[in-house]
Amino acid sequence: MPTDPADRVRVPLLTLITQQSLDEDYQHAAERRAAAGRSGPPVQSRRSLAVVVVVVAVFGVLASTAFAQTSRNADVASASRATLIDRIQGATDRRARQEERVTGLDQQVTALTEDVTDLVDDQQVETLDLRELQATAGFVAVRGDGVRVTVRQRADADDNQQVKDRDLRLLVNGLFAAGAEAVAVNGQRMSVTSAIRTSGEAIEVNFIGIAPPYVVEAIGDQRTLEARFAQTATGQQFASTAQFFDFTYDVQNVDDLRLPAAPAARALLRQARQAPTGPDPEEREKGGGTP
Repeated sequence: MPTDPADRVRVPLLTLITQQSLDEDYQHAAERRAAAGRSGPPVQSRRSLAVVVVVVAVFGVLASTAFAQTSRNADVASASRATLIDRIQGATDRRARQEERVTGLDQQVTALTEDVTDLVDDQQVETLDLRELQATAGFVAVRGDGVRVTVRQRADADDNQQVKDRDLRLLVNGLFAAGAEAVAVNGQRMSVTSAIRTSGEAIEVNFIGIAPPYVVEAIGDQRTLEARFAQTATGQQFASTAQFFDFTYDVQNVDDLRLPAAPAARALLRQARQAPTGPDPEEREKGGGTP
């Protein structure tokens, strides 16, 4: 019995194949019987029909197995795809977190770099200040242009006409007042703890005896140092003393002076105490301070 094409579409594949195969086999068998004039199916036809049924059954089993395997493969593929998507998403999240961390570290590095730059600048400034203080204090060797003052006394000078320690102190203080940055007397560098004094008949600088002629070297602006020295009260007093006691001095500009550092022993504090924060206790006892 012919079937509607629309109905055939809705029939499962295995059923459709089986029905079509059986219908065609019956049709061929009926035609052969009609041609032979027999009403019943021969034995050979029944055997052929049995073979066809077995083949169709085997084909159906194979088709069902293939369909089941395809379904399982599809499930496995779907599960693998979902797992891969999860892994990709996890990797993307980790990458995002790492990028955020890298950004934070970059910001920290930038801040630390700025801090290091500031510290280096501060260190350079502090180093320059330290060198300047050391040069002013006299505890580092210095080099530069300046003046050289040579003081000579008469060969037949009596005790009053000889150059005294106080005369050299006037000269050194006058040079500092005129703007000298560093001063040395007969190679002895003047520092904040240096002293020029007489010990017996000799003059000592930094506790080292020196002899005439006395050479005082001062580093400073040679364009103004000599003129400013002559204008200071100390310089004028030194000039008057030299004229009165009849000793001479001459000033010479020098382009390259090299002054050594003061002895290291002069850098040690001999005595120090903390300054009082309030009125002097002795003044309070005398009634000069506020109780």
